[in-house]
Amino acid sequence: MAIEIDERLIRTDDGEVKVGDAKTLDISEDEAGNIDLYETFSEVNAIDPALFADQSVKRGLRNQDGSGVVAGITHISNVHGYNMVDGIKVPDEGSFTIRGYELYDLLGSPTSDKRFRFEEICYLLLMGKLPSASELERFISVIDSQRELPDGFTASMIMHGAAPDIMNVLSRSILQLYAYDEHAEERTPKHEIHTALSLISRLPRIMVLSYYSKRAKFNHESMIMHRFIEGQSSAETILSMLRPDRSFTKEEARMLDVMLCLHTEHGGGNNSTFATRVISSSDTDPYSAYSAAIGALKGYKHGGANHKVRAMQKEIKQAIPQERWADEGSVADYLRRIVRKEAYDGTGLVYGMGHAVYTLSDPRAVICKDFARTLAKNSEFEAELGLLETIERVAPEVVAGERGVTKTLCANIDMYSGFVYSMMGIPEDLYTPLFACGRMAGWAAHRFEEIVSGKRIIRPAYKNTRTGVRDYIRIEER
Repeated sequence: MAIEIDERLIRTDDGEVKVGDAKTLDISEDEAGNIDLYETFSEVNAIDPALFADQSVKRGLRNQDGSGVVAGITHISNVHGYNMVDGIKVPDEGSFTIRGYELYDLLGSPTSDKRFRFEEICYLLLMGKLPSASELERFISVIDSQRELPDGFTASMIMHGAAPDIMNVLSRSILQLYAYDEHAEERTPKHEIHTALSLISRLPRIMVLSYYSKRAKFNHESMIMHRFIEGQSSAETILSMLRPDRSFTKEEARMLDVMLCLHTEHGGGNNSTFATRVISSSDTDPYSAYSAAIGALKGYKHGGANHKVRAMQKEIKQAIPQERWADEGSVADYLRRIVRKEAYDGTGLVYGMGHAVYTLSDPRAVICKDFARTLAKNSEFEAELGLLETIERVAPEVVAGERGVTKTLCANIDMYSGFVYSMMGIPEDLYTPLFACGRMAGWAAHRFEEIVSGKRIIRPAYKNTRTGVRDYIRIEER
């Protein structure tokens, strides 16, 4: 087997960083330690599914009806998708509130005032209230002042450490920023707030630099390193640094701002936020907690689901002629093939449909679609938006008919988020990292609450079902 050793980025005596040659190191599988170690992987780690039911284990911390096990209390946000009536889940229109405010009210409509809202919602999450005009101005100026990275950080951590997945670079970069913080082990409110604001400010910049670093290393393309422009919002900063010519429209910037807002928070029970809570409960530093949250968000069952959605949508676009994208019968026929595991990835899942809490509607998807419709109007993307709306309409009936289930399905935000990014020419490599840039504020709010009110390390129990004690066998007798 071959392992590539990246030595292309070389610092010269005068401090200049230049590109050298990559080297390849050949080692045998024996030397790699792989022989026999993986052959019994499934056998060793398998647990009879019947044991989970026998021991009343709530797998995934879910009750039998799919609702989440209550593991804590929060004042930060509320995700509502159904009502419990006499112990039975009754579907309801989705509602999502942040600090008691409806998401619809916080974001406005596509035709309302077109100011940026992301920084305002970050303030609301961290400070617990809506800011006045002067408070918001001060808050934005603080975020703007934190975008600079430590000396040498870009060359050593981003350029030299390019990786196939940008989420891993974000996670590693956060851990490395710990080393540049003289007060990294402080748990004071001042340090917690400062760290959160610095990461909210810096993550977008690290993300774009990491993207171009990846392109340079793996695609042999140009490395573009635009400076950030002081005074720009987070959405404007991302577009300005990402676009080779730095140009973007106000409509594009506002659309990206909306996407960041939609990703800021989603309750304490989602996987990455719960990971933040769990790790913070151990009294570790903030950098460790936020780095782990990014690792959780990366997963295809969480923030990384948007990749599955876009791949499925691409297949449907290729399989159905564009003139039939609005034809419910044609779309339903192909969705049946997907549900029957005859098409796409063979899992039988219609990605972008269904949610752990929402039943009749996902308010994030509703808002995303409304703003997307405005951006797509009279453009080449209008027909594709119509296709996604057709999938949203017919998928619940197809799934119910094929599987014989009565679970209510609605489109989740992933049905439209990737499409929105594609309209703006944002590469798929950045879909989940953008999610992380938005969610940073929500993770911080939950960490603060856990530090102040949790006061106890989160430690659930695992039941050992192995019976009896095995007799120890001396090594020479095995």
